[in-house]
Amino acid sequence: MSSTPPPGWYRDPSYPLTERWWDGTAWTDHRRQPGTPAPPMVPAEPPRRGGSRRARAIALTAAGVVLATAIVAGAVALGRDRGEAAPSTSSPAAGTSAPGGEEPSPSAATDPGVVVDHLNGVTFPVLDGWAAPDSFAEDDAVLITPGTYDCPGDPGLCRHGRVLSRTAAIGEDSSPQALAEGDIEAAAKSQFDRDGVGNRPHGGITSHQVVKTGQVAVAGRAGYFVRWRVITGKGPGGYVQSLAFPSSTGSQAPVIVRFAFDAGPDGPPLSDMDRITKGIRSVGDTATGGGVGSSIGPSH
Repeated sequence: MSSTPPPGWYRDPSYPLTERWWDGTAWTDHRRQPGTPAPPMVPAEPPRRGGSRRARAIALTAAGVVLATAIVAGAVALGRDRGEAAPSTSSPAAGTSAPGGEEPSPSAATDPGVVVDHLNGVTFPVLDGWAAPDSFAEDDAVLITPGTYDCPGDPGLCRHGRVLSRTAAIGEDSSPQALAEGDIEAAAKSQFDRDGVGNRPHGGITSHQVVKTGQVAVAGRAGYFVRWRVITGKGPGGYVQSLAFPSSTGSQAPVIVRFAFDAGPDGPPLSDMDRITKGIRSVGDTATGGGVGSSIGPSH
């Protein structure tokens, strides 16, 4: 892996018109408006009367070159804002691109038994029967079960298990419990109801039941989880879990981890939810994880 970019102001990957502070490990909540480039210098004195037409023509030509250069630079910047790859910068204070040209994504670490989510400052254990995604076409995925199968509902390819990680939006109540309880329905729908193009790979959700809820220690931080059993129109249905906890890096923004397991003999063992949760660590810290209060069990 390439080394992570140093701390500094970079273009905000979620809103390119602003700059965001990268603390060397994760994005923080600190943002600022980028500095406005100085306009091209214009001669303070107009050409003296009697100056030759040739001199005035040269001055106009030079001004035109400056204007054309500014237009090209503006077009390049606009292209970057639209998501095109940006070259790396030599100084992080330049504020023209995010580290590496785009928002840090979960990635496989040097240790094949670990997946690193640099943005949220945590690592995930790769258990037997799981793998790190070889690409991030699977939005926010940090762990997947290898291989796909024909979905039981609308045509498409499904996986038996996914684990996804994302930074939670901060609202009036950003407690882990409120975040987990507010996310679980969306987690269920995104994995077992409709996909991104409106198809129903599992025939839609017909009902659900709460399996477990409770507090849990994650990477040395107090978190909360909600787990549902989902019944679908076709196929065996599955289990979903929303886990919320504060990151231990940067601004300590809340993190939400979603688990989606197929039910039935082909799905991952449900105990893997507990094992993965217990194995989550802060980046660079192999000691933190589950501990006192880390036992997962129902609270009601």
